[in-house]
Amino acid sequence: MSKLWQKTTEVDKAVEKFTVGKDRKMDLYLAKYDVLGSMAHIIMLESVGLLTSGELATLLKELRAIYQIIESGEFVIEDGVEDVHSQVELMLTRKLGDTGKKIHSGRSRNDQVLLDIKLFTRNEIQRITENVSALIDVLISRSDRYKDVLLPGYTHLQVAMPSSFGLWFGAYAESLTDDLQMLLAAYKICNRNPLGSAAGYGSSFPLNRQITTDLLGFDSMNYNVVYAQMGRGKMERTVGFALAGIAATLSKLAFDACLFNSQNFGFIRLPDEFTTGSSIMPHKKNPDVFELTRAKCNLIQSIPQQITLITNNLPSGYFRDLQIIKEVFLPAFDELSDCLDMVRVMMNEVRVNENILDDEKYNLLFSVEKVNELVLQGIPFRDAYKQVGLEIEAGNFVPDKKVRHTHEGSIGNLCNDKIMSMKRQIISDFRFEVVNKSVDTLLS
Repeated sequence: MSKLWQKTTEVDKAVEKFTVGKDRKMDLYLAKYDVLGSMAHIIMLESVGLLTSGELATLLKELRAIYQIIESGEFVIEDGVEDVHSQVELMLTRKLGDTGKKIHSGRSRNDQVLLDIKLFTRNEIQRITENVSALIDVLISRSDRYKDVLLPGYTHLQVAMPSSFGLWFGAYAESLTDDLQMLLAAYKICNRNPLGSAAGYGSSFPLNRQITTDLLGFDSMNYNVVYAQMGRGKMERTVGFALAGIAATLSKLAFDACLFNSQNFGFIRLPDEFTTGSSIMPHKKNPDVFELTRAKCNLIQSIPQQITLITNNLPSGYFRDLQIIKEVFLPAFDELSDCLDMVRVMMNEVRVNENILDDEKYNLLFSVEKVNELVLQGIPFRDAYKQVGLEIEAGNFVPDKKVRHTHEGSIGNLCNDKIMSMKRQIISDFRFEVVNKSVDTLLS
């Protein structure tokens, strides 16, 4: 089957296989977004006189039909067809003849893929945001429930000061809230329209880029057509950093959970049905979900570096190197979403040991509390510190296990309401409703 760009020379089969690579598989992620982009593009073409109203109506009807095929899971990129753009155009020309070929006026596959990746990424960021929000809700709920249950805090993995499950759960909720702030910044960079940059240098057709920007619900366009093309790789790297931030939080939480679940700590326990066993040790109950989460999230943290290595030192303009970014970037959202879903379920079911500090080995956790109590009685801090230190050395230290922290963010004043308020504000700043309304309007 001939390519969109092919003239008379047949490409060597080995070259064709190597250059197409995994692109046909990766393009299945982009299929419905390619259709949405084509719908917006042809509405604009009709407005500037490059399509008749009758042609537009016919094309829109067929594109909506193709969109439904994609949604049903029946869309395929056929053997011999290079990519999703070619497949959509092929399906149109089979139904509509030469009219189907007109959708490519004023476009290059370069700016088609730029647009498709942005529309895909924008949608996936919304999904990740919803998943992160749901996990934050669970963590805050657990934090409130166990706010008075103390556990050891560590520095250098040495018993340090009293902490609490309220602080532990809430810390990860606030960390994810900061991660959402980073994701919002990446979303703002993503949510700009590159369509109309063509091969990276614009078009002599009288395109109206504001029309496609509005139809697709973008905040604005990438104004400079050269920069629109240069943005490929940069946008994915920026979003990759935001995904890596979320993954880093999950990885740290997973490590804590594995550690705290071990018999040597015994701070938490996973329900039996959430663990796996050993083929030779009948007592084993392994936290495999958290271990796999840690590994998957550590891989996700490598994504911005992988994209940097692919794109580093490329000059302006399009290069085929950029194709490989898809293989690194597009599947990452499903991986991270799966991890978020599993961690949410696990955190909701984890069982907390409410009597950890009954063990005498944690008595020294309260030494700082004793120092501070003496300071409040008027003893200079350094003198109080020395007095308690000598009591510990002599084996005479007697802890008072009541903790009286009241300042913002401490054991007695978690500020969970502030964290939730911050989360809600960040999510509202995405303005997902604008994008969703625009897409619904295009499809209706």
